[in-house]
Amino acid sequence: MVKRLFAIALFGFVTWSAASESGVLASRAQASLENGKFAKANGQLERALLASRKEADLLAEARVLMGMAQIRTMSLDFDFADSLLSLVRNETLDESSQVMLTRSKVALANAREDYSAGAKLCGGVDESVLKKLDDPLQGAFYSECAIAAAGARDADDADEYLKRVGKALDKEGGFYAYTAARIADLSKNGEADSLYQEASKKSIQANKSYMTATILYYRSQLKGVSEKEKADMKLRCKNAFELMGLPNNSKRCEE
Repeated sequence: MVKRLFAIALFGFVTWSAASESGVLASRAQASLENGKFAKANGQLERALLASRKEADLLAEARVLMGMAQIRTMSLDFDFADSLLSLVRNETLDESSQVMLTRSKVALANAREDYSAGAKLCGGVDESVLKKLDDPLQGAFYSECAIAAAGARDADDADEYLKRVGKALDKEGGFYAYTAARIADLSKNGEADSLYQEASKKSIQANKSYMTATILYYRSQLKGVSEKEKADMKLRCKNAFELMGLPNNSKRCEE
């Protein structure tokens, strides 16, 4: 269960069509990304994008573009992520894909620390549409919205979104723990470090190297953590991202 919940956080919660070439390639990319193989996943998605265009399947193309944008967001290549999302044709999307697109945009806004923009995007989604969606998609959407609300200093909305994450997914899961930690951090709550440590344990158990290294980065920025601990976490964070082939993330850990 822990592994599954962290998988939701790491890739676009898409059910790909196994009958299509683009679907096969995108599914392989999802598996690669979940194993921390970012360059391989990106190459597979680039081939999936070409395949979707050969198939003339605009919905598949949109989902591949969102997957590619998520990789760029995770690797801190924000302008490239934005350009990929701008290529998505809104008129071709079904309801679940519309929510996926909004979630991708909120994730990008959060990564840029433009939390007010992310919160505004969340407020524009029809609640009746969200209720129709599968629990994993709801949980992933509410998680990003909880983080956006916390960053925008709207504690009530952040708490409400977190409750919805727990309802959609599992309060004992790593994804919930990570969301709670980010809210506590952005809200300057003293529980942030203990919550990050709990999320880290679950991430390590699920073998999610990207998430583990990301948590190390956030913990290294907390007040109240000793300088010795911070230095150790920054080094471990730097080394982990370097080995994943993510130079932007590795450099950020050194700052």
